Amino acid sequence: MSETKPASSKPAAAAKPKKVIPRVSRTGEPKSKPESRSARAGITFPVSRVDRLLREGRFAPRVESTAPVYLAAVLEYLVFEILELAHNTCSISKKTRITPQHINWAVGNDLELNSLFQHVTIAYGGVLPTPQQSTGEKKKKPSKKAAEGSSQIY
Repeated sequence: MSETKPASSKPAAAAKPKKVIPRVSRTGEPKSKPESRSARAGITFPVSRVDRLLREGRFAPRVESTAPVYLAAVLEYLVFEILELAHNTCSISKKTRITPQHINWAVGNDLELNSLFQHVTIAYGGVLPTPQQSTGEKKKKPSKKAAEGSSQIY
């Protein structure tokens, strides 16, 4: 049996680690890591994207720096409310998945959200079930005598 040697007997050279340059401010103090505006505001919705959409939408000639933060927080709150109500509706019907029908029922049964979404159609949301109002009394059919008597002219 003959042994074959690799073409290169030297071990592969390991890649040199990159030199890390510390971030230093003008005063010489170390800088902290950059933090997103969403993280600084403590919200999940993207503040930078809302800012970009506000500027591209040309809703106003100027956009203040706090406007997208406030708008993103309001949108996050509305989504949280809708999903919480839809989750409650979903758990009442003993389902594990929120469907557009659950969202439609949740919005339709909440007075404030219903007024906000009154001109909105949710795709595949179905129709809200409306309970039949019954007072317990049945409507009486007019008798034949009463019908004949009412047609007389005096």
